[in-house]
Amino acid sequence: MAMTFTGLAAPSALASPAGPQVEPVFKDGMAQPVFSANAADWIREEMWIDTPIDSDGDGKNDRVHAEVTRLKETETAGLKSPVVYEASPYYAGGNPITNHDVDHELHQALRPGKGWLNRGGSVTDPMTDERLAVAGRGEAAEQTGPQPAISTRHEANWLPRGFAVVHAESLGSGKSDGCPTTGGRNETIGAKVVVDWLNGRANAYDAGGKEVKATWTTGKVGMIGTSYNGTLPNAVASTGVEGLEAIVPISAISSWYDYYRANGAVAAPGGYQGEDTDVLAEYVYTRADKQICRKVIEQLAQEQDRVTGDYSGFWDERNYMNDVGKVHAAVLVAHGLNDWNVKTKHAAQWYKALKARGVPHKIYLHQGGHGGSPSLDVLNRWFTRYLFGVENGVETDPRALVQREDRTLVAYPEWPDPASADTTLNLAPSVDGTAGDLTLDRTRLGEPVTETIVDDATKPAQTLADAVTSPNRLAYKSAKLAAPVRFSGTPHLKLRMSFDRPAANVTALLVDYDQNGKAKIITRGWTDPQNRTSIWKTEPVKPGTPYRIDVDMQPHDYVFAAGHQVGIVLLSSDYDYTIRPKPGAQLSVDSTKSTVTLPIVGGATTFGAATNN
Repeated sequence: MAMTFTGLAAPSALASPAGPQVEPVFKDGMAQPVFSANAADWIREEMWIDTPIDSDGDGKNDRVHAEVTRLKETETAGLKSPVVYEASPYYAGGNPITNHDVDHELHQALRPGKGWLNRGGSVTDPMTDERLAVAGRGEAAEQTGPQPAISTRHEANWLPRGFAVVHAESLGSGKSDGCPTTGGRNETIGAKVVVDWLNGRANAYDAGGKEVKATWTTGKVGMIGTSYNGTLPNAVASTGVEGLEAIVPISAISSWYDYYRANGAVAAPGGYQGEDTDVLAEYVYTRADKQICRKVIEQLAQEQDRVTGDYSGFWDERNYMNDVGKVHAAVLVAHGLNDWNVKTKHAAQWYKALKARGVPHKIYLHQGGHGGSPSLDVLNRWFTRYLFGVENGVETDPRALVQREDRTLVAYPEWPDPASADTTLNLAPSVDGTAGDLTLDRTRLGEPVTETIVDDATKPAQTLADAVTSPNRLAYKSAKLAAPVRFSGTPHLKLRMSFDRPAANVTALLVDYDQNGKAKIITRGWTDPQNRTSIWKTEPVKPGTPYRIDVDMQPHDYVFAAGHQVGIVLLSSDYDYTIRPKPGAQLSVDSTKSTVTLPIVGGATTFGAATNN
């Protein structure tokens, strides 16, 4: 049963008892801020931690630059603190870069063997202040090189509650050695060794070469971060490293293929058309030596394959889903339902796999876009339970917190909502070129009809969804809803399609049409028909031959209001996400042999009642 909250109450601060505080205090299942909040009372240490790898090929193992901030009581009163740890490639800023050109024909190599394109003109920076801000640094992207302090992002929240805080720079960035590889194995190891050092399994040295030991910690570590900084906790947890007890991945990647590709299609992260692994590596390559990693970045450009979009060993190395069975850390997933940078598939597939394996789990979904942390209370309860070991009942809390459209926070037993059921809807062809029907009733389909889409990548998806009629899209609408309809989970389409040429994009939109017919795109999905049987393998499309084309949209949780219509819009190229070939490709859809399946709360019965069919 759902429970509704307008917010979560802040914990009551406890006054420090007389005399120095030497033990953490807990109230209502949360660590209380009873230690000094004055940064002058804290101890700050800088160190470089040995890794077992040499990713820059200089003959020496890479070292990771890290910084510890801990309470003075860990030095003066024998206090042992657990650690809140954030790793990032962004702390030292970033380099100006240029994204790949996306205005070209499909399956066309622009410059073989050279993936990073600098064509002059304006620089498209994929890592603007937005991404730096979520890393705890707000400098402009042009500010590069090591900074006076790595970050102070988490200190004010966690030091007064008895935790220590560690920030570490990812390999190839700031003062760390090694090379950036955009999710490669070396970056996982580089972040993991910090946990190893905190548990006495790795060596660290200060700027003078003196060994630094973590004698002040319990060895229990919780990782947290947003975007790339949230992806690294997923990566480290997938190694099964001992001592990592909890993670909070916020807007985090679970497979880098799903960040830069979609079912064989080259599909950009929202807002960053043309970005790819080589571009991102170039951006975060902020260590002082600007030449030693050149070959590594060139190798990324060659292996990422922007021509076919196929899955490969390159992407498999960057797929943390492969090792989700090793995860034992308690995972609190946080994601924006409208995050089109790191899309919701990342959170949904990671969470589903953890849930299936019985890993302690919780999910927080909000109405925003990229970023968006759970409240401090939610984080505090999580870290108090799994880092301090306080039995505060987190395990029996509702597993899902979903911010609804009116911004209230609703707790559900699980996510997707256990009350949702896959509901298959049929696409009845249009009779006047406007929109066909989206219906449960197959008797309304009539005789088989082939409808045509003429690709025009110059027209954004929103424009096509709004159009009353257009040769560049097909639209299908339900009857106006007599009652609200909610879906929770992942929509899927099964389409019967043919093409007039060997390569084309396929894009599908789930749309909410309001009382005035205005379209709101709720979620979308893409596929390459040449990967219709496997993302690993491109298979030629024979023009004129019908194929079954499956499209999985991005997961979502959404309520269609009464009086609105549920809509499906089919198009070819998606201006904001896919490669943009010249207009003209024709896609034929046998709509009477095509369906969409929506995970409707209440299933077909609820949808039928709301649409009178």
